Amino acid sequence: MPWNTNDPQINSWLPVPENSDFPIQNIPFGVFLTRDDIITIGTRIGDHAIDLGALHQLGYFEGIPLTDDIFLQDTLNDFISDGKKTWRLVRNRISEIFDVENKTLQQNDDHRNTVLFSMDEIEMQLPVQIGDYTDFYSSKEHATNVGSMFRDPDKALMPNWLHIPVGYHGRSSTIVPSGTPIRRPKGQTLPKGADTPVFGPSKRVDFELEMAFITTDANVLGEPVPIDEAEDYIFGLVLFNDWSARDIQKWEYVPLGPFLAKNFASSISPWIVTLDALEPFRVQSPTQHPTPLPYLQQKGLHSFDIKLEVAITPENGQPNTVSRSNFKFMYWTMAQQLAHHTINGCKINSGDMLGSGTISGSTPDSYGSMLELAWQGTKPIQLSDGSKRSFIEDNDTVIMRGYCEKDGMRIGFGEVSTKLLPAFTNK
Repeated sequence: MPWNTNDPQINSWLPVPENSDFPIQNIPFGVFLTRDDIITIGTRIGDHAIDLGALHQLGYFEGIPLTDDIFLQDTLNDFISDGKKTWRLVRNRISEIFDVENKTLQQNDDHRNTVLFSMDEIEMQLPVQIGDYTDFYSSKEHATNVGSMFRDPDKALMPNWLHIPVGYHGRSSTIVPSGTPIRRPKGQTLPKGADTPVFGPSKRVDFELEMAFITTDANVLGEPVPIDEAEDYIFGLVLFNDWSARDIQKWEYVPLGPFLAKNFASSISPWIVTLDALEPFRVQSPTQHPTPLPYLQQKGLHSFDIKLEVAITPENGQPNTVSRSNFKFMYWTMAQQLAHHTINGCKINSGDMLGSGTISGSTPDSYGSMLELAWQGTKPIQLSDGSKRSFIEDNDTVIMRGYCEKDGMRIGFGEVSTKLLPAFTNK
C-alpha cells in the first residue's frame, strides 16, 4: 500500500516553525492530558497537538476500520495492535486533513477549536503501557570503551559480542516520560580498597544516550520472527535515557548483570516517531565481521541517520552540550535485535520496548555516557558556569534530543528532559 506522508512537497495549513522536529511529514503518536482534563491519543504538527479521539468522533477517519474508542484510551497499545496497514491509513488521512490544500477542517472553526491544542495547553503522558522492556548493548564503540576500562584493552569485547546482540531484561515499572524528575538511587557499593560493601546513595549516577523501539504483537509463543519480517513489527522509536548507577552496578553485576543500578529509572521522549516517517533517512549500518549466523543476516539498509545530542543543565544554569552522536553507529540493527530476541520463541507484545544500548561514536565528543566522556572520572568535563562533572550531580537536568535531516526536510523526536533529585530521605 503506498503512502504519501513522506512527500517533502506537502505543506500544512498549521504553522510549522523553521527547524521544527514536527512537520506534516512526521505525524508521530502520543498520549496527552487536555485542558479539559481528558486523556486522549494524539499527534503533533509544529507547535500544535491534535486530538485524534475528537477527530475520529467528528467523522474524519470515515472509511478506515477503527473501533469507536480506539483513540479515546490512555495508551496506544490497542492502536499499535491494529498493525502497519492501519497505521499507514491513519497517517495518510491525517496528512490529507492538514494539507494546506484541504479546506474541510481548516475552515471549520468549531471543529478546529475541538481538536487543536497549543503545546502549553496539554501534558504529555507515557505513550504506551510497557509490558516488557529489554535493553541491548549494541554499540561496538561503547562496548569497547567499557571493556577497555574494566578489562584488558586488547580483549575489550567479550567473545560473544560480535556474534549475538547482547541484552538483558529490564524493569518497565520505572520508565517515565520526559519531564518526570527522578531520585538518586541508594544501594550497596564497594569503595576502592575495601573488603566489605557500604550502603548509601550512589556517587556515580550516569545517563545513557539510547533510542528505543516500540513493537506491535509480533508472534505466538514458540514462533521466531524472521529477520526479513522484523521491521513489520516495529511501530516506531523514542529517545531513551537509560539511567545508570555505575558504582552500584560495578559491585552487583557479576554474575547476573545489571539490577538495582539500572531499574530505578529510565526516561523516554513522549512522541513515538514511526518507522515510516524515518524511511527517507535509511543508511547502511556498520560492516559486521565475522559474518553473523544465517538467522541474523540481512540485506539492504537497516540503520537510520538520526543525529543525537546530550546537554547537562546545572540548577539555575545554562544547558551545556556534552555529546553529539548518531543512531547509525549501532553495530546491531533493530531487526537483528528483534530476530535474536525471538529466535528461542520468546513472545513479543504490543507496547513492548527494546532499548538500543548506549550509543557512542568513535570520537570522545560522541561518547554516550559520562563514564566514557569523563573516562571513569579521570577527565572531568567543565561546564560554562565553571563547575566540573565526572557524573551527574543532584538537581542537574539531562536533556537528550534527536532528529534526521536530509534535502531540507527535518524529522525529529523533540526531547527527553529529566532532573535528578537528591536521594530519598525519610521525613
